[in-house]
Amino acid sequence: MLVLGIETSCDETSIALIDGNEVIANLVYSQIQTHRKFGGVVPEIAAREHLKKLPLLFSQLVEETKIDVSTIDGIAVTKGPGLIGALLVGVSFAKGLAKRYGKKLVGVNHIVGHVYANYLAYPELQPPYIVLMVSGGHTLILKVENNLNISIIGRSVDDAVGEAFDKIARLLGLGYPGGPEIDKTAKTGNPKAFQFPRPKMYDSDYDFSFSGLKTSVLYEIRKLETGGIKELPVNDLSASAQEAMIDVLLYKVTKAAKENDISNIVLAGGVAANSRLREKLAEYSSNFNFYIPPLEYCSDNAAMIARAGLELLKEGKDDGFTLEPSPNFFEMSEIQY
Repeated sequence: MLVLGIETSCDETSIALIDGNEVIANLVYSQIQTHRKFGGVVPEIAAREHLKKLPLLFSQLVEETKIDVSTIDGIAVTKGPGLIGALLVGVSFAKGLAKRYGKKLVGVNHIVGHVYANYLAYPELQPPYIVLMVSGGHTLILKVENNLNISIIGRSVDDAVGEAFDKIARLLGLGYPGGPEIDKTAKTGNPKAFQFPRPKMYDSDYDFSFSGLKTSVLYEIRKLETGGIKELPVNDLSASAQEAMIDVLLYKVTKAAKENDISNIVLAGGVAANSRLREKLAEYSSNFNFYIPPLEYCSDNAAMIARAGLELLKEGKDDGFTLEPSPNFFEMSEIQY
């Protein structure tokens, strides 16, 4: 089944073509350099960049794959969550293609797309499984009972873990995005140098809280500066803060898997690329099977959207021209596919 995927939820413009679990092409244009000078994503600029780059990427994909677009089975596009202006660009472009070529069009939940990134690397993956969804905008624990039934059993009550990485990186004078900067800096730091708190780690629920950890890092920096330190131990601070966040993530998701009697755990989202997170999985691998997407499928990309959309197309779904994007549309307990 040939599916064209389109992703424009935030600061990556992407278009992809898949055939089942095979990725024929996955083109991604990252806006990181554009937004870096602002220290974060500027929504209006992001939308303008998508508007400029998406048609060019489509032309590049057609040229590189030699695909006759009239032969594809359908089009999948991110409908949310995300930045509304950015989403509108992708949905509008997808509608235009669907109209031009007479193809079915399905809107895909961005969160579900990240889950399905794993199917591109692990075609054998089957529910039930637990998902640790970690990104700049979301920190969730999901329970997947079948391909169209995904429930939220844990979430961050304040900052997402990726957001916490960004804020801590800013406190330490590191660049944007914060996650990769802290990951890199922490490699030469001591994760035990500072005893930062592990908020909600041992609570009975599966929820997270990272705002207090960020505040603890701020207070530690102030204490060091008040004490007359000439140069902040940025590497040790990075390593210690990162260790605290990862300890909580892994403790919570393995607790959820154990208590739901599920042995398969899937990682998803941009923070799944963190090298320390991947390294520490070994401590739990005797009791659980971990599925981790390749690095190119951790960040936002259209191949994952196409793969999730394929499931909807197989079900005969077609949103057509009634499809409208929504920046935040999943319910409290269940993700709307």
